[in-house]
Amino acid sequence: MGKLIKNHWARLIILTAAAYQIAAALEAFFWPKIFWDFLTKNLDGAVKPIPALQVINLLLGLFGLAYEWPLSFIAGSAIHRSIEARLIIFPLSALSALLIYQGTNAGLYYIIGMGVYFWAYSEGEIVCPEPWTLPKRGSSARKNPV
Repeated sequence: MGKLIKNHWARLIILTAAAYQIAAALEAFFWPKIFWDFLTKNLDGAVKPIPALQVINLLLGLFGLAYEWPLSFIAGSAIHRSIEARLIIFPLSALSALLIYQGTNAGLYYIIGMGVYFWAYSEGEIVCPEPWTLPKRGSSARKNPV
């Protein structure tokens, strides 16, 4: 059997989270509710009368989809190949998703995906310039200069 490529697995988890976040943001336009409203009503201004948090979730969800299933101008760029950038951007997406009632599952998926990305980063995995491909064997990074 082959070796588990954790950054591909994390990418699928984050794609699921981003799609769920978009659906949650669209639903929150019709039924605005802060998840933490049982503790305080201070955050209700973020979702009604102006849907600021819904728009933020929609934009972050669309960004997550465009980043993980890369658009042609993003694929292969340094920002796309960086696991560190993902570990900086996705906590913000998780936080905004966890604030609205409809997006709690998306926030949890983001947290799991970030955990898998951290696992991949700690094992030294790289994200290939061409999406959904495997690293080439014997790449110049692994060869010892003689």
